[in-house]
Amino acid sequence: MKPFVIYTLLRVALFVACYSLTIGVYMLVAGTDSVPVLWPLLVAVVLSSLLSYPLLRGPRVRFAQRIEERAQRATERFEASKAKEDVD
Repeated sequence: MKPFVIYTLLRVALFVACYSLTIGVYMLVAGTDSVPVLWPLLVAVVLSSLLSYPLLRGPRVRFAQRIEERAQRATERFEASKAKEDVD
């Protein structure tokens, strides 16, 4: 699979895990069946953002390398095209 798809799926999975954990902890602490949506959502966003930095380092590096390779190839093609125009 492409590094972008892998990294995105891992980020979504991490967010879902954090959201589920937050809801579970809230239900244990509060002891109610009704859970507010906003606060656990915000906690899950912050928690998954903080955890994604160390946990998803490998996929993020591979994704960045892939982008760098594509940018380098595009630059080389552009320079070759520009050199060809200069010769003509």
